[in-house]
Amino acid sequence: MSINTQAFENYESEVRSYCRNFPTVFTTAKGPFLYDEAGREYIDFFCGAGALNYGHNPDFIRDRLVDYLRKDGVMHALDMYTQPKREFIEFYESQVLKPRGLCYKLQFPGPTGTNAVEAALKLARKVKKRGNIFALMGAFHGMTLGSIALTTDAASRAGAGVPLENVTHVPAPYMFPELDTLRYIETLLTDDHSGVEKPAAIILETVQADGGIYPMPVDWLKGLRALCDRHDILLIVDDVQVGCARTGWFFSFERAGIVPDIVTQSKSIGGYGMPFALVLIKPELDVWEPGEHNGTFRGYQLSMVAAKAGLEMMLSGQVEKKVREQEKVIAEAMEEISTLAPEKIQTRGIGFVWGVDLAGCDGGAAPGTASKRVLDICFQNGLIVERVGRGNTVIKVMPELLIDEETLRKGLGILKGAVTKAIG
Repeated sequence: MSINTQAFENYESEVRSYCRNFPTVFTTAKGPFLYDEAGREYIDFFCGAGALNYGHNPDFIRDRLVDYLRKDGVMHALDMYTQPKREFIEFYESQVLKPRGLCYKLQFPGPTGTNAVEAALKLARKVKKRGNIFALMGAFHGMTLGSIALTTDAASRAGAGVPLENVTHVPAPYMFPELDTLRYIETLLTDDHSGVEKPAAIILETVQADGGIYPMPVDWLKGLRALCDRHDILLIVDDVQVGCARTGWFFSFERAGIVPDIVTQSKSIGGYGMPFALVLIKPELDVWEPGEHNGTFRGYQLSMVAAKAGLEMMLSGQVEKKVREQEKVIAEAMEEISTLAPEKIQTRGIGFVWGVDLAGCDGGAAPGTASKRVLDICFQNGLIVERVGRGNTVIKVMPELLIDEETLRKGLGILKGAVTKAIG
């Protein structure tokens, strides 16, 4: 069957990206699978860039959404009080935050990760009355102007068209093993000849995802928290992509036993791929004036219904425990893949977010040549994966968290076969 993509190619903007890697038209989806117009099945190890931790169209959440629609529930309310918002807030506070010993107020920004980051930056600067922010090299925090100033991918930054300012980028701990990056940051803050302004906040992903799948060491995270405390700097954790149990803990920072001052969430907090975002704020930092950061679709009601149902699934199904237990299945597969060419292939990850770094397989070709070949072979064989990292040399493996072991192993087998074929 010939797949008709002419409408997209003729009339959709050239800015489209993911579709260029997956030249088909998808029609339905369920659990870990996508289906196209030809009826072909694909295992989804992309999961909406982390927006579908509970898979496609889980029945439990779908039924809640349909029921709400049939009852003519309020769909749009800006930040007015509604029943879905009250139920979500009460559930989140009592079932997610309090059992973890966390105390945060909830802000509902526009329903995207980058808007949550923008809100966090604005609030940090307002609280500390400083304009600078520290971020890590390799970071991805979004594509709006404040967020993209934090993001280090050169191609993404080039699209801004204006100077990207008020951010100081520091090396991530994996970049220079011989460099004590915490001491480096300390020096920037204490040396009166560093030439760097003290920041309002330091923002990071505890696992850099689009940067190439780099989990930050626990001791380093603890040290960064202590550094922020010493220097009166806010710590912001961007949990947009690697939160919601992706690492084996609902919050990715839990493994380090630290408490950030501000946390951003989006993607899978929407439960069903619904647009939703949260900013978690320590109560003493909530100095916003009414309406100082707003948005027409902040706190989208249907997303709140889906988000609460998703949290119920996560908690009742002990998804965090499941991810930690099944992590070994992915880790074993990654070890097998790395042994195909130990001198050329690196694998790394945590929980259900892993990367296969094929930079060493490019040889004299352009960076990303080997990873693109692997992606294409995977797609031909019914597996959807994404490329990330410097030069797009890393294959990102992000299965849904509820995936059955048989399908997980099948997808990993397709990936291993693709790597084997691609590197000859």
